[in-house]
Order: sequence, then C-alpha cells, then structure tokens
Amino acid sequence: MTVAVDGAAPKSAATARPGPLERLRRSWQKHWYAYAMVAPIVVVLGVLVLYPLAQGIYYTLTDANSLNSARTIGANHIAATYEFVGMHNYADILWGPTAWDRFWSHFIWTVVWTVACVTLHYVIGLGLALLLNQKLRGRTFYRMMLILPWAVPSFVTVFSWRLMLSDSGIVNTVLGTLHLPQPEWLEQPHFQQLAAILVNTWVGVPFMMVSLLGGLQSISADLYEAAEMDGASAWQRFRHVTLPGLRPVSATVVLLGIIWTFNQFVIIFLLFGNGGAPDAQILVTWAYRLGFGQQPRDFAQSATYGVLLLSILIVFTSFYRRWLARNEQV
Repeated sequence: MTVAVDGAAPKSAATARPGPLERLRRSWQKHWYAYAMVAPIVVVLGVLVLYPLAQGIYYTLTDANSLNSARTIGANHIAATYEFVGMHNYADILWGPTAWDRFWSHFIWTVVWTVACVTLHYVIGLGLALLLNQKLRGRTFYRMMLILPWAVPSFVTVFSWRLMLSDSGIVNTVLGTLHLPQPEWLEQPHFQQLAAILVNTWVGVPFMMVSLLGGLQSISADLYEAAEMDGASAWQRFRHVTLPGLRPVSATVVLLGIIWTFNQFVIIFLLFGNGGAPDAQILVTWAYRLGFGQQPRDFAQSATYGVLLLSILIVFTSFYRRWLARNEQV
C-alpha cells in the first residue's frame, strides 16, 4: 500500500538554487548594458592603479635597482638581473641596523607633521567658517580672498613662501624691523620643520574652511533659537549644537586631511628640493629620494616604503571608521 504525503516531494533540479556561473550568466543577460558602461572605468583603473600596485608589491620582494633592472642603451638591450629576496626589504627597513635613521625617525616626524597640520587646518578653518557664516558686509569678497590659497597652484604658493622665508625674505625683514630673532627657516632643522608646517597650513586651511562652512549652513537655525530660548550661552550653543551638527562633515574632512597630509609630497619637495632638509623629509618624500633622487636608484626599497605607507593608511582608516561608528551609537 502506497501513501502519498503532500509537500514531501524533493525539489527538482529546475527549482534548485543556481550555481555561481549560472547566476553570473543571468546577471549578464539582465544587466549587460551596465557592465558595458562600467567596463572602460575598470580597464582604466586596472591600467593606472592595479597594475602599478601589483608591480610595486612584486618589486618589494626583490633587490631591484637601477643597475640590475632591464634597460636599453642605444641598440643594446640589457636584461634584468635582480633576484627574489622575499621579505628582506621589509625586515631591513623596520628592524635593520639603520632602521631608526631610515624609517622610524621619518615615521615619527610624519605623524607629528600630520597631526600638527590637520589640527591647524581644522581649528583655523572652523574659526574662519564661523566668521564667514555670520551676516557681515563684504562676506562674498572675504570668502573669495580666503579661498585663493587653495585655488593657486601649489608650486606657485610654495615657491612664493620659499622666497619669503629666505634669509633676505620679507619674513626675516619684518622680524629684523621688530628687533626679533631672524631664524634660518630653510637651513636649520627645527625651523625647516616649522616652515613646512606653516606652508602646508596656508595651503590646506581653505579646503577645511569651505567644507565646514557648508556644514554650518546645513544646521537648522531652529536649533540655535531653541537653545537660546533655553538660556544657553554662546559656548553652550557651540558645544551642543554646532559641533554635533558638524560631526558628519568633520569626520570626512579630517579623514581626507590626514590622508592628504600624510602623503603630501609637493610641499616638502618644492620647499627644500631633492637633497635638502633630511630632518624634514616625510615618508613619501624619503621614498622618492630612494627611488629617484640618488644613484643607484633603489627601486625595491622605494616600493617597500610605498607599500608600508599604503598599509599604515589602510589600518588607520579602518580603526578611524570603527571609532566613528562606535561614537555614533553612543
């Protein structure tokens, strides 16, 4: 005797969940136009970003330099003779006998430089944004003038500051007129670092100011009116209304500022040149010097610095985003 049970029959092959290849085929049939539009961007990113990144990571595992790399001299082609060395470059940079002079001292200065510049960018930018958010005569003119340092090409700004900070520049001339010390901004190590922070602050404040000004204008005026009616002082309104309202914008611009400043090559390179101010060199300019500013050019070590820089920023960004998410939940 056979008993039939409704709903107990196994699923047929036709109703089973499709595999990855089948899902990919169906997605292509349904969204082929979107894939076609995205394909050129993927190709460009692969050529300009992914391939150089992969090549750089490969170089970190070799002893490649300008003497053993493949090159063409006239009609003669010289094949590459560099060898695979594994993680030796990383170990040599991080724990080698000269690790402090070549990496850690520059790493500490890079962190100090980044923290100092981003802090000044944010504090000065926020102060100017609060000022320009008020109703005052000539506000449009002031906004245009304050954004000029960001609009002017960086090399023009840096060369101008280089002239002003020279021994006979306007900065020391004014200091001498006031009977104040006239430091050698571009020669003495500590003043070189101070000059680098000064110039980068001048360049970076306008971006922070414009971004925070947009954030201030997005805060509802009703919140300020309610706080004022409750008897809140100007400081309390700033602390409990302005700063929380600026949190989304601040989180983004501070993260971008840290990434840009950590990798700020132009300011240091143009202000001091390729061989000057060894104590003011941050990691990215030191990597450039190893790969292109000396002979023989050490491609492997330079690429290793680049990968270490990328790794540091990835780790920092991950912790920074988690910290922001945790604070938003509190």
